[in-house]
Amino acid sequence: MKRRLGFWLSGLLLLAPGLRAQESRGFVYLASTIGPIDSGIVDALENAFEKDTGIHVRHVGAGTGAALDIARQGSIDLVLVHAKALEEKFVADGYGTERVPLMYNDFVIVGPPADPAGIKGTKDALEALKTLAAKSAPFISRGDNSGTHVAEKDLWTKTGLKPAAPWYRVYDKGAEGNTSTLLFTDAQNAYTVIDRASYLGVRNKVKLAILVEGDEALLNHISLIPVNPAKCPKAHVQAAAVFVAWLTNPDKGQKLISEFGKDTYGQALFIPESKDWKAKYPSK
Repeated sequence: MKRRLGFWLSGLLLLAPGLRAQESRGFVYLASTIGPIDSGIVDALENAFEKDTGIHVRHVGAGTGAALDIARQGSIDLVLVHAKALEEKFVADGYGTERVPLMYNDFVIVGPPADPAGIKGTKDALEALKTLAAKSAPFISRGDNSGTHVAEKDLWTKTGLKPAAPWYRVYDKGAEGNTSTLLFTDAQNAYTVIDRASYLGVRNKVKLAILVEGDEALLNHISLIPVNPAKCPKAHVQAAAVFVAWLTNPDKGQKLISEFGKDTYGQALFIPESKDWKAKYPSK
């Protein structure tokens, strides 16, 4: 992880002259958790925003923990993440100004279609995990302190269990993201917790099936956090504020979010969650 973080930061330094040159036209540099990037929604939002405003947005992808670490180095204007406890600490430590709700989807438990552990259709995610543990069913964890990993750990904590080898395995390349983790889980004929959008993005490449879904405990809330210029004096504060306002606008970013994925998957991959969206569409 340290080598990977060093690589990202080195990349930022190489890009810096170009970024500064574009600053007069407006520029935002975003650190985003990997799932939304893999789904394509980050590119879609950036491109639509740039078309509307002329402000350029570029992103670097990392698990939530690593994305927040990158932002702490002072080269990021805005983060897009999904791990409430880590987000709150980032703000409490003075690196972020506030947590801004953007959108949500949900986590699901996926596994072999034959479902040897017999959890398919279980409505209680915690009971499903307890069953996996009781039967020593092979389970893969990202293990990288990403938002997905943090959510998985929180679920296990709520079960009162401490999963461990040999049936519980931490994927050594989990920091590469959800797609890599799903491909590995499929190869191991194992189970894992993953967000729905990531699963839908690779469902044609794996045999894995969604076995447990719909539990409120599996909701996956995704937030924006502008960095604090007091900690990060090089931050493009005004441009980032324009981007946040556009993303949370019910007729701009929130509308795009509400429609994203319908053409490809027959369903939206994310649900808008800004306060302005809720005010305009309280029943959605």
